[in-house]
Amino acid sequence: MKLSCIPMPRIKDQAICLRLLDWSETSQIVQLLTREHGKVSGLAKGSKRFAPSSIARFSGGIELMTGGELLANHKPTTDLLNITEWDLQQPWWHARKHLRTWQLGMYAVDLAANLIADHDPHPASFDALFEFFNTVKDTEQLDAALLKLQWLLLTDVGYRPQLDHDVHTGQPLTDQATYQFDALAGGLCNTSSSSTWGVRKQTITLLRDLADFKPFALDGIDRANRLLCSYIRATLDKQLPTMQYVLG
Repeated sequence: MKLSCIPMPRIKDQAICLRLLDWSETSQIVQLLTREHGKVSGLAKGSKRFAPSSIARFSGGIELMTGGELLANHKPTTDLLNITEWDLQQPWWHARKHLRTWQLGMYAVDLAANLIADHDPHPASFDALFEFFNTVKDTEQLDAALLKLQWLLLTDVGYRPQLDHDVHTGQPLTDQATYQFDALAGGLCNTSSSSTWGVRKQTITLLRDLADFKPFALDGIDRANRLLCSYIRATLDKQLPTMQYVLG
């Protein structure tokens, strides 16, 4: 059978746009986080045309930090999907209305793009990112929403930091006013070294409460966000451009 005669698997899924670039005057290459198929990239031919047929197929257009229903074909000869339809369902206009919301929104999609491997389904990460964009409509919840997102993504992809035992020895942690955090080892330890960071007890208590689904103190959220961002930077072994919006 000729390869061209093999039916292309069809994908229908909920998706959030993480990245996009113009492929031509009328088409886009997009990177999407889907709920059931993981992170995928695809070519949306005609997505920028104003012809009635294109408008019908790409309802609302594909933009960064928007959510919708994706319909695509998967060609066996390439990892790039052929995106045939996009139904915009979550424009999340508020993510582009306020500068701080836009900055942390860009960091959020950057995190998902870098922490999640291609074609590796992570429904919990999708749900966390979806909930983040719903929550930040209230700008007073922005920093708390980011902290929850960072923690949930790290947990879902297997990089959750160890906060209850010494990451080197497995022994219980001694109660300290300032804990030692070893980012390369993945958590707290009892002894300091050139590779550890000092972290306030208040910050660790906040993260433990978050991990146990308990209400957490609002005071110290900024420090906790910076700690997790720095930990992600060490885990990825690179600084994402959008990390400046968290680290300052």
